[in-house]
Amino acid sequence: MVTQPHLFLAEISLDLSRGEFRSCLEKLESEIHRFRECYTFQLFYGRALKGAGRTAEAVETFSTCCRIAPFNDIAWRELLELHVQGNPSSPDPVISELEQLSHALSGFQIPKASETCEPTTLREQKQPFSDDEEIPVPTESLATLFIAQGAYRKAINVYTDLIEIHPSREETYRKQISALLEKL
Repeated sequence: MVTQPHLFLAEISLDLSRGEFRSCLEKLESEIHRFRECYTFQLFYGRALKGAGRTAEAVETFSTCCRIAPFNDIAWRELLELHVQGNPSSPDPVISELEQLSHALSGFQIPKASETCEPTTLREQKQPFSDDEEIPVPTESLATLFIAQGAYRKAINVYTDLIEIHPSREETYRKQISALLEKL
């Protein structure tokens, strides 16, 4: 059992650099259950599999690396190299596209929002809209919110609109409207 993972991985790295793939695989496979979601472990395991000639398993392991850390280019390059080894004249177009997408996504940043005008004053924010104003997207949640605020006429208008949108629930909405009319 590994008690110091960093030393264990350093030892594996040393074995890989020496080309001792079989002993490396023995060590890695004895601990695979503990490090299943560790990128570095999976990368070393893939390299050991590749060195031992177990190409199909190496491809699967490098694919796992790419799933764990999609923005890390190292596993993508290893995966591409394995695919190209099968046919050096023409790399797999899917892998090439995935590599390009991964590279493009690694530089993605969410655009910063900027205000183009003065913010709405607090007084304007608190002004209620009229009971007769049309509500563009009537929902049951909106009606519930109006009821909680005591805006019963607005809630009635929402339920009236909902009857047209969901005729199958008309009876439920009519009961709500009746209950609200009693509160007015």
